[in-house]
Amino acid sequence: MNKHVVAPRLDRRAFVIGAATLGGGLALGLDIPFGPEPVRAADGTPEVNAWVVIRPDETVVVRIARSEMGQGTLTGLAQLVAEELECDWSKVTTEYPTPGQNVARKRVWGEYSTGGSRGIRTSQDYVRKGGAAARMMLIQAAANTWSVPASECTAANSVITHTPSGRTTTYGKVAEAAAKLTPPTDVKLKDPKDWKLIGKGVKRLDTADKVTGAMIYGIDFKLPGMLNAAIKDCPVTGGKLKSFDDAKIAGMKGVKKVVRVEDTAVAVIADTWWHAKTALDALPIVWDEGPNAKVSSASIAQWLAEGLDSGPAYVGNQNGDVKNALAGAAKKVEAVYNYPYQNHANMEPMNATALYTADKCEVWCGTQNGEAAFAAVLEATGYSADKCEVHKLMLGTGFGRRGQTDYVRQAVMIAKQMPGTPIKLLWSREEDMTHGRYHPITQCKLTGGLDADNNLTALHMRISGQSILFSLRPEALVNGKDPATFAGLNANGDAMIGYSVPNLLVEHSMRNPHIIPGFWRGVNVNHNAIYLECFMDELAHAAGQDPLEFRRKLMDKHPKHRAVLDAVAEKIGWGTDAPKGVYRGLAQLHSYGSYVAAAAEVSVTDGTKIKVHRVVASTDPGYAVNPAQIERQIAGSFVYGLSGLFYGGCTVKDGAIEQTNFDTYNSMRINEMPKVESIIMPSGGFWGGVGEPTISVAAPAVLNAYFAATGKRIRSVPLRDQNIGFA
Repeated sequence: MNKHVVAPRLDRRAFVIGAATLGGGLALGLDIPFGPEPVRAADGTPEVNAWVVIRPDETVVVRIARSEMGQGTLTGLAQLVAEELECDWSKVTTEYPTPGQNVARKRVWGEYSTGGSRGIRTSQDYVRKGGAAARMMLIQAAANTWSVPASECTAANSVITHTPSGRTTTYGKVAEAAAKLTPPTDVKLKDPKDWKLIGKGVKRLDTADKVTGAMIYGIDFKLPGMLNAAIKDCPVTGGKLKSFDDAKIAGMKGVKKVVRVEDTAVAVIADTWWHAKTALDALPIVWDEGPNAKVSSASIAQWLAEGLDSGPAYVGNQNGDVKNALAGAAKKVEAVYNYPYQNHANMEPMNATALYTADKCEVWCGTQNGEAAFAAVLEATGYSADKCEVHKLMLGTGFGRRGQTDYVRQAVMIAKQMPGTPIKLLWSREEDMTHGRYHPITQCKLTGGLDADNNLTALHMRISGQSILFSLRPEALVNGKDPATFAGLNANGDAMIGYSVPNLLVEHSMRNPHIIPGFWRGVNVNHNAIYLECFMDELAHAAGQDPLEFRRKLMDKHPKHRAVLDAVAEKIGWGTDAPKGVYRGLAQLHSYGSYVAAAAEVSVTDGTKIKVHRVVASTDPGYAVNPAQIERQIAGSFVYGLSGLFYGGCTVKDGAIEQTNFDTYNSMRINEMPKVESIIMPSGGFWGGVGEPTISVAAPAVLNAYFAATGKRIRSVPLRDQNIGFA
């Protein structure tokens, strides 16, 4: 904590209750008294404001509260600040303010949660204002030095110019004086037409350190005197640890201590992680797996199937009278789809390093939500906020998994049993795979009605399956309903359905098995896109119409949806002959505030081997901060989306997840990757996400192309369970 900041003592319970919203906003109402001196960064340099520190050598340090996990948010946010700051981009670097500092300073950096493709789109306004305010303060400081009006001065490339006289100075020379000024209250942002840096495909700021190995991830972190811990939790969620015989491993090399971790787990602490894991594997453990040990994939599937036709359901979107419209339809089309559990499969397994003492606790980890990790430390220790801190390290991927804090809590609970000794907890790959927070399992029954002219007059979608919010954020349920379940199917908002159907009913029969779901990259739109877009193809086929034209007729009131769909259709050559043996499929969706579409070209051998030759993908995110990074995100989306389609299912046996490593939970290889052509078409006026939306259209575009090639509908994934794979 900076010595010039008075850190108030904060009641632990009050903070944990607020932070439990995982990014819902904390209204702490703290008054932080500052002395006459400016707030200084760790190296003693005064900060111009919370977002900007400028060193005497002209280095510009931009504070980034969101997490970087490969998606490029760190560079994009720095671009937003630097655009308004008018600084020299070649001198920009970044640093993470800690959540403890954020709490002590009335949450000056805002929300720390990085998920739902929100890193840029929900913070763009206030981070740009942070850069603009710093620019105004620097100009005012220079103007004060020259005794001239600030209105006569301009700034560009970290240089301030007094226009009438031609005098100049640099940001580094006036930063100390600027830091003492009162921040402006009226901060105006640039018109997008005047942007110089936003919209440019600048190089990422974190690449060099990753290439040279200088980047420190949680798995790399070390402290003097640190010990290592390996852990095993009950393989069946809801079960407990009954007993273990630590005497059997007491003499094993490097073992320091065997500890119980709450009611469900046991950990071995040793000098090295390998010694800890080896001893843990040899430790006799008895589990009380409880009644959930009787659950299987088959029993879950049966329970969800019952929800397709019976029981209560929450309505997510409704207009007209679906029941009567279907009853009077000239033709009815019906199908049932299903989507499995899927694992995040982060390359870096969950880990955290904790140092617990009698009056303080610090944690070092990769996290998608520094404040949630901070809250977990407070809850695990019982300490007040001024006695805890979380230091965020680079994430070896997140995909939504590191938005949870179970591994942080475990690290603290272990460290509490060896006070004064830093303990690094690292999950084994098997622990990571069998204790994930999985993509929710669902099924969907769809019924469509066509009139005598083959117009779609009615659509009924009934989803049966899990609610993520029910398990992870029950306070976000709305009268028991999980709004996130209907992503991509809503009447309005940032995940709207792209079709106007006279009679529509979308509902959710909530059924929650014991396997804990989570926010898996793309989340609910991944299966909703398959349900909607593959069924649209089924309806088009039943109507005897071209899939593109069938969709377009329903999109008169959805011009942005239609624009991205038209873009991919045109570029892939829809309506013209494909190469011999190659077939095409389409899909579109709106999610995370962005409009996306995809067109795929595939060939199929023997009905079981698919070669995805080419994918054209379009996105309208409103504003495109870094087009080069968006292109990479689009390409990466197809790695993730197609891996899920072909390989991604997790199954349950005796209450536990069966897939324990990459030999049973595969990911696509580079030779299986299609050529991806991106169309970035920002229409302006809104801020959408880019990290997740395109994932949703990967699978349905390929599945629709597979039908075009074979005449066979695939309504259940992963394809490996249909004995279908990559050619």
